[in-house]
Amino acid sequence: MIPAAFEYHRPADIASAISLLTELGDDARAIAGGHSLLPMMKLRMASVEHLIDLQDIGELRGIAVEGGRISIGAMVTQNDLIENAALAASAPILREAALQIADPQVRYLGTLGGNVANGDPGNDMPGLMQCLDATFTLVGPDGTRDVAARDFYEAAYMTEREDDELLTRVSFDSPSGGYAYEKQKRKIGDYATAACAVQITREGATCAGAAIAMTNLSDVPVFSEAAGAALAGTACDPEAVKAAVAAALSEIDPTEDNRGPIEFKRHVAGIVIGRAIDRAWSRA
Repeated sequence: MIPAAFEYHRPADIASAISLLTELGDDARAIAGGHSLLPMMKLRMASVEHLIDLQDIGELRGIAVEGGRISIGAMVTQNDLIENAALAASAPILREAALQIADPQVRYLGTLGGNVANGDPGNDMPGLMQCLDATFTLVGPDGTRDVAARDFYEAAYMTEREDDELLTRVSFDSPSGGYAYEKQKRKIGDYATAACAVQITREGATCAGAAIAMTNLSDVPVFSEAAGAALAGTACDPEAVKAAVAAALSEIDPTEDNRGPIEFKRHVAGIVIGRAIDRAWSRA
């Protein structure tokens, strides 16, 4: 289908984009890669009178890896995450996850900011950002503020970002230890039936700490503090992994859809979480 008529805007800086969002109010939407909004417009499921394209805003690009801290602009694409050598060395889980998103055509246009900002429970990066304890920088007419990824998601497509704010940057400490992003999907390019991001630090034969977050198993990404706690102080033996999986499963709330019934999703989730923990531990 063809979308309804709209006015197209292409600001050159963040200040101009914020000004447009403030001036045009509910009639305006910002667009990054466009993979979520444009299909909705074509199906007439979303009506947008003013489309604000962020492609020309250089301030929203760039990847910095400095002093143990990683900062990524919102308009950095999934392909940029894959190709950046410094990022791959400092946070290899990002590359591993980005390679499992859709297909190369999508990854060349799809952005990190777009993936985390719209609150789609099927998107891969929100859960990963919770696993990494990332911070989202938001800019609006009242200035700049930072929101923790673990506090950002409220419900499906509902986040802490106000309509007149832009998510401009994602930042987090360089992770250490073992990592894994495990994803089960119906076919190549599909959203996850269940996915899990794991980071594990190790001291000798013992797990010193673990961060575990899950994707598409509730209406928001799920960071399971209890699952990480179940692994801490153990040798990540089968019993510890089983306890961590049980803790994680107790915090999800999947719904039945074309990816399967609830029982199937919980079964898949248990396998995916266990595999992610085992693989992260083997790399720690």
